[in-house]
Amino acid sequence: MHFAQLLKSLDELLYEIMSWLVFYPATLWRVLRHPVRMMDYSDRELHESDEEQYTDTLPPPLFLLVSLLLSHGLELALIGDSPLVASKQGLDALIDDDTSLIILRLVIFSLFPLIFAVRMVRLRGVKLTRDTLRQPFYAQCYAAAPFALAIGIAGTLIGTHWDWAPTASLAIATVALLLYGLVQTRWFAEHLKKPLWAGFGHASVGMIQSLIVVLIVTPFFA
Repeated sequence: MHFAQLLKSLDELLYEIMSWLVFYPATLWRVLRHPVRMMDYSDRELHESDEEQYTDTLPPPLFLLVSLLLSHGLELALIGDSPLVASKQGLDALIDDDTSLIILRLVIFSLFPLIFAVRMVRLRGVKLTRDTLRQPFYAQCYAAAPFALAIGIAGTLIGTHWDWAPTASLAIATVALLLYGLVQTRWFAEHLKKPLWAGFGHASVGMIQSLIVVLIVTPFFA
């Protein structure tokens, strides 16, 4: 009986992982084309039953995780192990394998959705609870995933030491940051029913807060 249950669990796991090959690019394409619309889609899906949620896309947190896995795979293919894994000094010693490195990056890039989501809840004048935070956090994970993927690609290019890599890396990171800021501007403006300039202000504050937290955390592992 236990062996049969194990086989069933493996069957479901295999199907789930292989389905990512279909639904990850489909989700990425939809987010790249209509990021704010997909964030609204995430809001609606959370009102469905568990069985009916995200049936034709990857759930937002999983979408962010798979984006980081894809970025990490590209890094391994082009430059090998990250210096963070090889280093054994200070807090770097905590990052001793690829799994812990991916977890660290997931935490870092999840800070952006968290900070933007908390800011949205506060601006709406709603009490901050696990339930009120979930909806904007999930929506923000859709926006953060392409941003994380682009930043990961930019970082990998720097590690290759190719002649053209610094210019390409800077261009990718700059475009990713600008587009991410534009998505945040529209999201705040539409959900708070404010003009774009007000959305830009809220997005800018949220971005500055996020970058400050990231800049405080990352030097401990650099």
